[in-house]
Amino acid sequence: MKVALAGYGSRGDVEPLTAVGRELMRRGHDVCMAVAPNMVGFVESAGLAAVAYGPDSWEQMDLAAGLVGNYAANIDDPVVALNEVIQNVTQVKAAKTTALAPLVDGADLLVAGFNEQGLAVNVAEYHGIPLAALHFFPVRVWSSWEMYTQLSRQTDNAQRPALHLPKTPHPSTHLEIQAYDALCLPGPAAEWVEPDDRHPLVGALTLELPGDADDEVLSWIAEGTPPIYFGFGSTPIASPAETVAVIGMACARLGERALICSGPNDFTDVPRFDHVKVAVQVSHSIIFPACRAVAHHGGAGVTAAGLRAGVPTLILWFWLDQPMWADGVTGLKVGAGRAFSESTLDSLVADLHTILTPQCAARAREVATQMTKSAESVARAADLLEGAARAGLGPTR
Repeated sequence: MKVALAGYGSRGDVEPLTAVGRELMRRGHDVCMAVAPNMVGFVESAGLAAVAYGPDSWEQMDLAAGLVGNYAANIDDPVVALNEVIQNVTQVKAAKTTALAPLVDGADLLVAGFNEQGLAVNVAEYHGIPLAALHFFPVRVWSSWEMYTQLSRQTDNAQRPALHLPKTPHPSTHLEIQAYDALCLPGPAAEWVEPDDRHPLVGALTLELPGDADDEVLSWIAEGTPPIYFGFGSTPIASPAETVAVIGMACARLGERALICSGPNDFTDVPRFDHVKVAVQVSHSIIFPACRAVAHHGGAGVTAAGLRAGVPTLILWFWLDQPMWADGVTGLKVGAGRAFSESTLDSLVADLHTILTPQCAARAREVATQMTKSAESVARAADLLEGAARAGLGPTR
């Protein structure tokens, strides 16, 4: 079976697809992925073939922020500002369609990340093959943004004429795998997703690859008390020096050590503290169990990793699904959440004090036993995708 996977964005967007793609390849299938140019190396490091798809996602994040800022600044003339956004998104999707169409030629199944689903519908329909989607958080998070929904539909449909397809796609019944645990949702799962055969929940999909700095970090951890992990994924941090200073001072007040992961941010000129270690990237599955607690931006993958590790969690969220996961960990009584923009030195000290209790630690260990294990999640997702390919689920031309 030949499987094509399309995922765009940062590591958090690409890793779930890479994890299930690697499992499909292990089972003997021919697998290739389409990802942002800056993520090709990451996918290849997992042993999969990859092609560049769209522009650099890190640069695109900066551009998107600028376009949104321009839209907000020109709210008195929203038509002009919105047209600029639409034009940019349409151009990006045209380039993606051009890259994806030949990759899918001859495939038995196309699998797309949640943010590529609309575009993938077009390509799958053109080739007459089954389509499946991976949702790393409930689609209702997106659908609550009316402008985003309209923008996506308009720019997705704009690609159809180039593929000689009807103006709008037919309603689809393709498989939509929910790559998270219902346990993590704030409230009953039925409030967020229809947990049925078309929307199965499998748990978070992760590679659990070792990081280059893991051994060095584990040695540092062994030299003292378990630290608090701080990381913000691929989120651009406007003031790295201030962020590290606040973390360092907050942990000093509490008598704790801190492990800070910079990700793609430049932390070259940040303050240095004896009780703080800065690393670029570590393996969550290896490092988190050695930490006393974890504080992060609340991405779906890192949230699941913290819960699986059985340690308390503080989510300092920015946008999208992150506030939802913050509500989830708060409801589970394994942590707390606050908007990053509203976090101060005093609030960080108070929030850390809240989660660094024996009760919270015990509850985190209890919840860890209820999380779907990573290997089980990947195997279940692969089973579902094999079934979708055999059944021919999805749009047909």
